[in-house]
Amino acid sequence: MSVFVLSPDTVWNPKALETGSVPRKVLHRIALLPKGGGFGLIARVIMENEPLRYFIALSPFVAAMFIWRDLALPISQAPVAMIIVIGFFEMKVLRISADKREALVAEDDAERVLDTLNYRARRLLTKLAAHRGQTSGTFMLVVEQSELAHVTPLTLVSVQTSDGKPRVLPLDAIERDLIRAELFDADFTERALHNANLREDVYLRSATFDARGVSGHARLAALLNTPTAHEASA
Repeated sequence: MSVFVLSPDTVWNPKALETGSVPRKVLHRIALLPKGGGFGLIARVIMENEPLRYFIALSPFVAAMFIWRDLALPISQAPVAMIIVIGFFEMKVLRISADKREALVAEDDAERVLDTLNYRARRLLTKLAAHRGQTSGTFMLVVEQSELAHVTPLTLVSVQTSDGKPRVLPLDAIERDLIRAELFDADFTERALHNANLREDVYLRSATFDARGVSGHARLAALLNTPTAHEASA
C-alpha cells in the first residue's frame, strides 16, 4: 500500500499545492514530486501519469519494431490498433466496469467503511488541533485515492483549511507520524477504503472539524504526548 502525507514540506514543488478552494484535488491536476517515500511510492506516483501509461501499453509495438525492422514502418502507421490497445489497457487492465465495482463490496459495508473514515478523520483532527494549540478556525482532513483499480492503491492524505487563504497546511514530523499511525490499520485498510470509493466512483473524501470543539482533556493529552526538544532531535 502507498500512503503519502501531502503537505508543502513533503513535496519538491510546494507551489503546485496552491489553491483557491478546498478540498484540493491533486491527482491528475498537478505533477506530484514527493520527497522521500522510497522507490515504491515514487514508482506508484509515476504510474498516475497518463502519457507514461500509454507508453507502457504501446511497448509491444515498440518491441515489435525492433525485432522485425522490415515491418517497423507499417507497425508505426497503425494508429487504430494502438488506440484499441491503449483503450483496453486503460479500461480493462487498470480499471473495472460499474458492475464489477459494485460487486467489490456490499453497499452497507461501504457505508460502514466511510463512517469509519469520518470517525477516524475527526479524531485525528482533534489531536492535530490540540497539538497545535489551535482554539479557533476550521480545517479538514482530505483523503484522495487513485481511481486505478488493479494496482496498489495510492492514498494522499493532507490537512487543508479555508480560513483566510485556502491552502494545504504544512505538517511537522509529529503530525505526519500521527496520521500514518492512526488513520489506517489492520482493521481499517487503504484497500477497504479504495473498494468503497471504487463502488461509488468517488475518490476524494474530506472531514471538516471546528477547533473550538477540542476538549481540555485532548489538549492535555497532546501536551503530555509531545516529545521534548531533546527527544525530537534524537
